[in-house]
Amino acid sequence: MKVAYITAGAAGMYCGTCIHDNTVANVLKKQGHDVSLIPTYTPTRTDEENVSMNRIFYGGINVYLQQKLSIFRYTPWVLDRILDKPSLLNSLARFSSSTDARDLGKLTVSMLNAENGKQKKELQKLIKWLKENDKPDIVYLTNSMLVGMSREIKKALNVPVVCALQGEDIFLRDLIDPYKDRALEVLAERAKDADGFVAPCYYYAEFMAEEYLRVPTEKIDVVPLGVNLKGHGMIDEKAGPPPLVIGYLARICPEKGLHHLVNAFYTLTKEIGADTVELHVAGYLGKKDEPYFEELVNQIDSWGLQERFVHYGEVNRAEKIAFFNRLHIFSMPTVYRESKGLSVLEALANGVPVVQPQHGSFPEMVKATQGGILVEPDSSDALAEGILQLFRDPAKRRQLGMDGKRNVHEKFNDGVIAQQLLDVFQKYIEKT
Repeated sequence: MKVAYITAGAAGMYCGTCIHDNTVANVLKKQGHDVSLIPTYTPTRTDEENVSMNRIFYGGINVYLQQKLSIFRYTPWVLDRILDKPSLLNSLARFSSSTDARDLGKLTVSMLNAENGKQKKELQKLIKWLKENDKPDIVYLTNSMLVGMSREIKKALNVPVVCALQGEDIFLRDLIDPYKDRALEVLAERAKDADGFVAPCYYYAEFMAEEYLRVPTEKIDVVPLGVNLKGHGMIDEKAGPPPLVIGYLARICPEKGLHHLVNAFYTLTKEIGADTVELHVAGYLGKKDEPYFEELVNQIDSWGLQERFVHYGEVNRAEKIAFFNRLHIFSMPTVYRESKGLSVLEALANGVPVVQPQHGSFPEMVKATQGGILVEPDSSDALAEGILQLFRDPAKRRQLGMDGKRNVHEKFNDGVIAQQLLDVFQKYIEKT
């Protein structure tokens, strides 16, 4: 099967979506399928061998300039390629945090409008390349913000277009009016052009079908996240606490709920003693979230717990696996209803039980893996009580870790998930 797998870069940071897209594309390639992993906006950054193309379509700088200045909508393509250099595009990590909310809303509407938007030249470049160089059997868009491309791709290539859903509601929710309302209207209109969708869990499939896409749920297949297990789960027995090491690995931002874990950590030091517990934190920290993290660190210092707190920053693959192997319990207590949660699966792959809020993808994930417990969302007290429960019941903690590890290795490995996605692709190809 020949697949054009169109992904979105994350401006130079390690991103769970980029890592997952790369993992699945790599497995499909190893199985003998002809897969082109095509980055858009910026290069992808992954913690394993990067199998994406060394060319960027819809380069972020060109997209922005074409939105702001009409002259860039008519510049020669050869000039555009200069602005699509990876080194320039990776600088968007700093640039994007200062983008005005009004500009972002206008840009979103324009991108969704595709051939009728201000970036139509970028769509023409992509279609030309797909038609002349790739000639795929199916096109897979890994973000619904790209769904506007579907109409023209299908017209030019006469192949099915399937679109993944990966947490776009958070982005759309934060747009300002009138662009938010317009973006939602265009998204629902353009969703009709895609042959089908893929969601990482049943919660998100139903939510997006009803609230944003306005399509029948039958049009959305559920394919869970998968993990490249190389290196994961090598340690069978870890030293037990004390100290109890609690871990968090995700983007450091209010939405991911690190503040709840910090408050729960403080409660635990009061319950079982400061010398008995540690909090280890890793993940990308963007410039706009630096004040948030600084406030948390200052709070920990004011409690006199700085010696019980370890901050790793961003971690590569080897560092990430080593991080998980230090933990006794993992939590990513998101404030919003998470649609994915790759780091939860990675923790479980290493035998670390999880304590997660009872919303979003987590109930399905915990039920399928049998590797953790669920607590009341948006509550530091409930989170502390859940962690305390596992601390006081070592047998249950070990059993959850073993069950979670076994189930992730059996049901959520990259080969199993890649095959499920391949089955979805085959279904749409056969319909064509």
